[in-house]
Amino acid sequence: MSFAFGIGIGSQNHQGEWLEVFYQQPILMPDRDLLEVVAHTLDYQGGNQAIEATAAQLKAFAEALRSTSHTAQALLAQKAADSDRSVAITVLETDDTASSTPEVYLKLHLLSHRLVKPNGINLDGIFSLLPNVAWTEDGAIDLRELPERQLQARLKGRTLEVKSVDKFPPMVDYVVPSGVRIADTARVRLGAYLGEGTTVMHEGFINFNAGTEGASMIEGRVSAGVMIGKGSDLGGSSSTMGTLSGGGNIVISVGENCLLGANAGIGIPLGDRCTVEAGLYITAGTKVTLLDDADEIVEVIKARDLAGKPDLLFRRNSQTGAVECKTNASAIELNDVLHANN
Repeated sequence: MSFAFGIGIGSQNHQGEWLEVFYQQPILMPDRDLLEVVAHTLDYQGGNQAIEATAAQLKAFAEALRSTSHTAQALLAQKAADSDRSVAITVLETDDTASSTPEVYLKLHLLSHRLVKPNGINLDGIFSLLPNVAWTEDGAIDLRELPERQLQARLKGRTLEVKSVDKFPPMVDYVVPSGVRIADTARVRLGAYLGEGTTVMHEGFINFNAGTEGASMIEGRVSAGVMIGKGSDLGGSSSTMGTLSGGGNIVISVGENCLLGANAGIGIPLGDRCTVEAGLYITAGTKVTLLDDADEIVEVIKARDLAGKPDLLFRRNSQTGAVECKTNASAIELNDVLHANN
């Protein structure tokens, strides 16, 4: 059994290089019937491959699929055949390191379609395969071709809006998961995983290979590699240290029913029902004073020794400036009415 499959509709530059690929119906663990049709009609010989299919090949592929259980894929293949867009039939036999842009886009789609979770898929080497492009109202445009496209638009009496220049597009231009609210869609990248019930406010940001398990309020930054547990709240301008921003190989996560106050940050994983006081940034090497129920000092340790432990309250002593930690008696509960996404 192969790892993943997708029929991709994409954009290429004048040199025929892929800029981006859209997979409406990616499949995790495709069955043998589908792969046999791919092999028969598209000369697929195995391995990880993105096949740039012609209209004739797509029509034959669609016709062969109609005799299988994959009627939705057959319809998609027929629509692709009738269009003038570039089409990539992508098969990933294994979750090995990607070797092409269509392969990377399929993996990013798997994440945003909730088919795999962050840190559960091989994303090594993807940056060299993702071209830096202009994301415009007319789609992805090669930066070398942008001036001419801007001129063409002006000659037609309009301005070509460039929304961003980046390797990653906004997730919602490709996938809109069910049951989520996103106030500023530019702040959630393709490859983000948003669990049912997630709310991302205007200042919230979720990177690729990061996300939320379920109903959470995100007003801070969820960095690459970070997963947020159900019922947790990241306050305004709070941040999580990802593997791309100094966290190394440490996987940072936030447990269920946690609160990161405004402008707080973490460089260690938090267990369930933890609170970090507003404005307090905790890294693995931060010295933390442990307090007992009577607020008496027990010992001083490094924050890494508290990684993943539940029911902790991190705060800064306003008189001494020391970072303190004690048992957090009250869990954070999100307002059901405020955060409902129905």
